[in-house]
Amino acid sequence: MPNRSTVLRRRWPLLTLLSLLAAALLAGCASLEVQQRKWIFMPASVTSGMQSWYGGRTDGMDDVWIEHVSAESGRGVKLHALWLAHEQPDAPVLLYLHGARRNVAGSAFRMRHMQALGFAVLAVDYRGFGQSTDELPSEATVYEDARAAWAWLEREHPERDRYIFGHSLGGAIAVHLAGEVADSKGLIVEGTFTSIPEVFQSFKWGWLPITPLITQRFEAADKIARVKTPVLVVHGSYDSLIRPELGRKLYEKAAGPKRFVLVEGGTHYSTSGVGRTQYREALKALFGLGA
Repeated sequence: MPNRSTVLRRRWPLLTLLSLLAAALLAGCASLEVQQRKWIFMPASVTSGMQSWYGGRTDGMDDVWIEHVSAESGRGVKLHALWLAHEQPDAPVLLYLHGARRNVAGSAFRMRHMQALGFAVLAVDYRGFGQSTDELPSEATVYEDARAAWAWLEREHPERDRYIFGHSLGGAIAVHLAGEVADSKGLIVEGTFTSIPEVFQSFKWGWLPITPLITQRFEAADKIARVKTPVLVVHGSYDSLIRPELGRKLYEKAAGPKRFVLVEGGTHYSTSGVGRTQYREALKALFGLGA
């Protein structure tokens, strides 16, 4: 179980955002939305110098480049992604949507966990992360980037079953995408939440009247009922960043068929490894994978 210092170190960006929001209540802040985007996403790009801090072992993975035009800005966007093939040429494919701070290289270990469960994996960096277009992301733009990555999978692997996976903040992005597309076979989220305001309210300072000021809301609980495919929600019992209660509440909002898996001893970062057996059983029961 993580010690107190580790928990506080992981939460400090959220604490800073809370301070910014509280200050804005008293004094106002013209750049409040920009500050929220910086602290919620904490993008790790090549130019920021943060990429190596979250680096991972990417040998055996192929670079993929995905280009699209942003409806938000009207500008061209170039996304970097990693493709991890599976030894079975007809294996289902998984779009991996990572959370805040970590880029695709930092998520490589979880990509390998999903490959071991039977998937070929495409993990994409939103703009502002890794080698993708260097632009501060927003809730609207990460939704666009996830949709562009899904379109790439549709073009490149039209004959294979395709699934959507999101970790942490990426889970909320995955819920949004799964509610929009009609050709997904299933949604899998791990360590995710109902909404950003409810994450803040789950902390001991949640009584602070800041939720009306939050612009990057990621209201996953309001969107998951629109998902028409089976939904698997996984959470670690030792997740001290996103409490398991939020994962279960998200699960309860899903229409079904659905399944909730609580991985005993899993933290916000270790659940996919600790709970591999539970994952395998749930994938078989809910999606018929590995049968």
